Order: sequence, then C-alpha cells, then structure tokens
Amino acid sequence: MSKISKFFKGGGSAASKGRRAPSAQEALARLRETEEMLSKKQEYLETRIERELALARQHGTKDKRAALQALKRKKRYEKQLSQIDGTLSTIEFQREALENSHTNTEVLKNMGYAAQAMKKVHENMDLNKIDDLMQDITEQQDVAQEISDAISNRAGFGEEFDE
Repeated sequence: MSKISKFFKGGGSAASKGRRAPSAQEALARLRETEEMLSKKQEYLETRIERELALARQHGTKDKRAALQALKRKKRYEKQLSQIDGTLSTIEFQREALENSHTNTEVLKNMGYAAQAMKKVHENMDLNKIDDLMQDITEQQDVAQEISDAISNRAGFGEEFDE
C-alpha cells in the first residue's frame, strides 16, 4: 500500500479494526479545533490578500511585472480563502448535525429511563384493585352527598302540619 493511501485510509484494515469510534464529545472537540484552525488560516489569508493588493498598488505602473505577480498571488490566496470558506461551512454543518444527534441520543436515553421508572411504579398496581378503589370512592362520595343534602334541608321547625 502506498504512503498516500495509508495516510488517507488510516494505515489499512488491521489498524482500523483496533480503533474504537470516538465519542460525540471527542468528535465535537476535534471539529471545533478544526474550525478554529481554519478561522486562523482565514485571517492569515485575508491579511496576505491585503498585503499583495497593497504591493500591487505600490508597484502600479512603475513595475508592471511585480504588480502582476502580486495580483496573481492575491488571486491564489482568494481561491484558498474560498476553499476554506466551503470547508468551514461543511464542518459547521457536520458539527451541528453531530450536536443534534447527541441531543437526540440523550433524550432517547432519558425517555427510556422514564419508561423503566413508570413500569416499576405500575408494577404494584392491579387494575382490579384500582376499579374496586374507585367504586369505594364513588360510594363514599354518594354517602357524603346524601349526608350533605340531609343537613342542608330545612327542618320543619315551626311549620304547621297539614291535617
């Protein structure tokens, strides 16, 4: 296997089998590091572009060859800057997708824990016992209503009886 293919493929299948997949936090950290590195490269290229433009203006009509060389370098730097912009967009998209995936995984885990907890809570509940309890409650509420009605009815004190 050539050195270039080893570099891009990670050294072959035996080496890749021994590796474990990175965690979401590790991958996010690496993506952020890459973003920072590319941002610094962007700043560097922007200053180089400005410097080349100033150099081209300085040489202007006096030294056309030097001015053209400066403009060519500026164009190369702009092309690199454009490529870095595209790469940064791709990395940002991947980082956001990974963050969303990690969030969804955590939500799913927590929902699983909640489902297990609910299952444990409902383990000791019997549907027949619940029905019996609800009937008892209904009966007691009916009794309480009858008592309340009996108390709230006016007593016949002072009324005359009809013969």
